[in-house]
Amino acid sequence: MTEGIKTVIDAYEEGALDRRAFMARLIALTGSMAAAHLLLETSGLAGTLVSERESKQLKVSSEDVKYKGADGVEVGGYLSTPQGKGKFPALVVIHENRGLNDHTRDVARRFAAEGFVALAPDILARKGGTGSMASPDKAREAISSIPAEEAMGDLRAGLAYLDRHAKVKRGRRGSVGFCWGGARSFMLAAEEPRLRAAVVFYGSAPPPETLARVRSPVLGLYGATDERITARVPEVAAALKKAGKRFEYKIYAGAGHAFFNDTGERYNAEAARDAWARALAFLRKNLK
Repeated sequence: MTEGIKTVIDAYEEGALDRRAFMARLIALTGSMAAAHLLLETSGLAGTLVSERESKQLKVSSEDVKYKGADGVEVGGYLSTPQGKGKFPALVVIHENRGLNDHTRDVARRFAAEGFVALAPDILARKGGTGSMASPDKAREAISSIPAEEAMGDLRAGLAYLDRHAKVKRGRRGSVGFCWGGARSFMLAAEEPRLRAAVVFYGSAPPPETLARVRSPVLGLYGATDERITARVPEVAAALKKAGKRFEYKIYAGAGHAFFNDTGERYNAEAARDAWARALAFLRKNLK
């Protein structure tokens, strides 16, 4: 870790930088958003310093947790819960294709602040965990090597973990995913019978034969310039409507892939604000 990075971390710890300014400085020093996030994971700062400060600010409780995957593999994750008494609906928050990072942790904290118990699993646990990756590209390569059934099994096990949690209203479970995780959130709507809502941020839809099995309502949030993903949305909407499924979506003009990630170059603040409001309204409606 360079002296420049240490100085930025000290400034954040002392309160001289907020989270976004802190991330912007780290990105400048490490060369990319992915590298900055991976630094926080490999150093442990994402689960300690950043988690503690941001959780305190949002008045939520956050911790690193572990649970058993579908075949007994130990899966790490990040759990954020609302403070206070009572039980709450629950969400599994699914990361992008470079593993669990502080963007996903931040989303989990934000959902907890809105009254959801939010679990962000580290699907790279099967490859040693995100924090063990040597580079962002190695993380992406590792996640692409995990068979779909294993990844989905670990996500379903995460939902089961949530259902057993003392602060969760049993059966009130939803999923939210981004990019790689958005596609898995859509798949959960077809594969997890007790899922009650699925939110998809710029994730690809399942093939037509899988769409026919979708059970829960799905909300899709897409960027207009993300043509690889967005071009298929009208076709998906028509297929789901014909099958009698509940699917609503919004395509944001001028927004691209990863428009919701406020640490990235493609962040679109206006689209992100609207998408966040839509996601909250959708989840509250279906998980109440």
